[in-house]
Amino acid sequence: MTAQPEHGPQDGSPRDRAQIPRPERSPEAVRAALARVAPHRLGEMERHKEDALAAALRDGKIGHLQHWLAWWAAQVEIERRPDLSLRHHNALDAIHNSTSKDDAAFRRGMDELLAVREEARRAVSA
Repeated sequence: MTAQPEHGPQDGSPRDRAQIPRPERSPEAVRAALARVAPHRLGEMERHKEDALAAALRDGKIGHLQHWLAWWAAQVEIERRPDLSLRHHNALDAIHNSTSKDDAAFRRGMDELLAVREEARRAVSA
């Protein structure tokens, strides 16, 4: 992981998550960070990895694995940053509580969800 310092207790609170450093861009580091900020998502990450590996073997393209790692690095970024985590949660609430895809709240939620994911992607790509 990067050399960003950690201070204070590790209680899993949103404030605490911001103290978790951005991991290096390796499968091991991203998985270790996810285990700290969102351990309930480890199974999802593993299933996604298996799908990416199968696609890479089928197509002969490593890009599937690169996409997998980039996706999960961005997911960790969202989970470790209280600002992005709150925006992500609120966007999902708006989407799930809308009455249809034609609902203005659904569109706003989708726009915000995409914006959060893009901000996280840019942060880990910098």
